[in-house]
Amino acid sequence: MAEELPETPETAEEEPVKQRKNGLYPGVSDELAESMRSGWADTELHDLRPIPQAAETAARRAALSARFPGERLVVPAGNLKTRSNDTEYPFRASVEYAYLTGNQTEDGVLVLEPTADGHRETIYLLPRSNRENGEFWLDGQGELWVGRRHSLTEAERLYGIPASDVRELAGALREATGPVRVVRGHDAGIEAALTDKVTAERDEELRVFLSEARLVKDDFEIGELQKAVDSTVRGFEDVVKVLDKAEATSERYIEGTFFLRARVEGNDVGYGSICAAGPHACTLHWVRNDGPVRSGDLLLLDAGVETHTYYTADVTRTLPVNGTYSELQKKIYDAVYDAQEAGIAAVRPGAKYRDFHDAAQRVLAERLVEWGLVEGPVERVLELGLQRRWTLHGTGHMLGMDVHDCAAARTETYVDGTLEPGMVLTVEPGLYFQADDLTVPEEYRGIGVRIEDDILVTADGNRNLSDGLPRRSDEVEAWMAALKG
Repeated sequence: MAEELPETPETAEEEPVKQRKNGLYPGVSDELAESMRSGWADTELHDLRPIPQAAETAARRAALSARFPGERLVVPAGNLKTRSNDTEYPFRASVEYAYLTGNQTEDGVLVLEPTADGHRETIYLLPRSNRENGEFWLDGQGELWVGRRHSLTEAERLYGIPASDVRELAGALREATGPVRVVRGHDAGIEAALTDKVTAERDEELRVFLSEARLVKDDFEIGELQKAVDSTVRGFEDVVKVLDKAEATSERYIEGTFFLRARVEGNDVGYGSICAAGPHACTLHWVRNDGPVRSGDLLLLDAGVETHTYYTADVTRTLPVNGTYSELQKKIYDAVYDAQEAGIAAVRPGAKYRDFHDAAQRVLAERLVEWGLVEGPVERVLELGLQRRWTLHGTGHMLGMDVHDCAAARTETYVDGTLEPGMVLTVEPGLYFQADDLTVPEEYRGIGVRIEDDILVTADGNRNLSDGLPRRSDEVEAWMAALKG
């Protein structure tokens, strides 16, 4: 990685250039500064078309405007976060900002200013790096270091929103009058400019509204989720083909294999991949992925590709590393499969959100009683929640731009709500017998199974977006055998 030049772009006429400590160059000569100011081609892009979701983002902003008439609304993208010294984490814009604009640029801010008949929209962005003062090559975030940015004119064409220089926004917000709401937690500078104008309660109402707005997906979002799932299916196929290499190394090989698919076909993984072999499958969010992969064990792979527009899949399969389930592994796997079948069957418009969870949990409780692991009757087990020792988590969640989407929605519209066409959720029952659980027979210990699919609520029932991956145990074995050749 190249060492950066001085961090600030001030010219000698304004004030001395701030030097980078331990940098190899003592400064910038007048002659070099003059050379760097000239001799560059005009790269303005004149043939840009609006982003594919421009109509959808406009409709979302219109709904936001209608919900909060007469109020200034401020939605930041967020800022870069330092990973170590002068290196940053890859940037991902706040979901609220990306949902309303389609833009993914750090430091961006969407502002809706109230007017007599609605709101005036402005997207505030960093303009192109200044070549006159040397910013483009002297600043650590200059374009010669991190790449070209769109000009404000280009941004207007892409996003269908008037664009302005974000460096002027904080000052303008300090002078603003009237009611203001801001999405908190993403841009400390913007929040500081509004510190005496906002309240936590009002800002939370804005966050909740934007979370609930995402409960029902539009056609563009459903298409993006299907793309995410399709890439994820290919990522799972990639993993099966290299299980022998994972056995020779570790779970990291699985993680890296899936990550390659995510980066080639999408933006990233939608969350830290869970590549849990053997007893690690009993740790719900095992993301260390540094353990051994052994023939005879199960591999619980919970992973999802995130598209370039931030929509993520969330799929889990529990696979026999050697391609064949043992008798006990199959018994436990088939119980989870039956529970998932019951859960998926309960997903339909008009059903309660909780119905799919209750249906899946009932099947698992029945099996646990049948196997003698917990004392029945089943109604008693469910009433006391005794099955949770081995089922542990809820059976699903909403899915979208966040893997656990719409998390700020009110309980009455989410968990206690009713399913509607366009909602997308996961159905993911599991059974986990911890390696140190003395309440189960020894042969159960260290076996963990989860099966997870992404389900779209349709007008007449549901559609499994991830049905490109087999689920039934015999189909899984046949699929793995075919992939291994």
